[in-house]
Amino acid sequence: METHGFSLRLGSHLNAYLHRMRVQSHRWTAREPDWAIGALAGFGAGGIVMLMELAFAAAIGTDPWRVPRLVAALALGSPVLQVGGYSLEVLVAALAVHYLLGTFFGLVLAALMAPFHLDSSVVMAVVAGAVFGLLLYLFNFYVITSVLPWFAEMRGWVTVLGHVEFGVMAGLIYRMLERRR
Repeated sequence: METHGFSLRLGSHLNAYLHRMRVQSHRWTAREPDWAIGALAGFGAGGIVMLMELAFAAAIGTDPWRVPRLVAALALGSPVLQVGGYSLEVLVAALAVHYLLGTFFGLVLAALMAPFHLDSSVVMAVVAGAVFGLLLYLFNFYVITSVLPWFAEMRGWVTVLGHVEFGVMAGLIYRMLERRR
C-alpha cells in the first residue's frame, strides 16, 4: 500500500513539473503559422548565411563571387558561369534569387513549425531548423542538381553547414519573433 502512495505522489510531482515546463505534444494541430514572421525569418537567415559565405571565401582565399555566380545562373542562365570576378548584373540577380529562396524556405519552415509545435522552445526550434537545413541541402544538391548540374560543384561539408546554419537561424528568428495565436 505504501508503494502505491509513493507512486501517486511521484506521478503528481512529475505531472506538476511537466506542466510547469509546458511540455507540449509535437503532434499536428490546426495552428496557423505566422506567415509574415516566417518570411522575415527566411529573409534574415538568408542574409546571415550570405555574409558567412562571403567571410569564409575571404578567409580561405577563394573567389567570393563564385557562389553568387552559381546562384545568379538560376535567373541569368549558365553563361554567367563562364566569366569570373565582380559583375553588378550578377550581384543583383544573385541577391534577388538568394533572398526570394530564403523567404520561400522560411515560409516552408514556418508551415512545419507551427502545426507541429516545433516552436515550443528554443531548443526545439534549433533542432527543427537544423534538420530542415540538412533536408534542404539534400534536396538542393541531390535532386535539383539533376536539372541545374552546375550546383553539384558546391556539394560538401561547407555547404551542408551553411544550410544547417540557415535552418537554425530561420528557426530561431521565427521562434523569437512569432506572434502566438
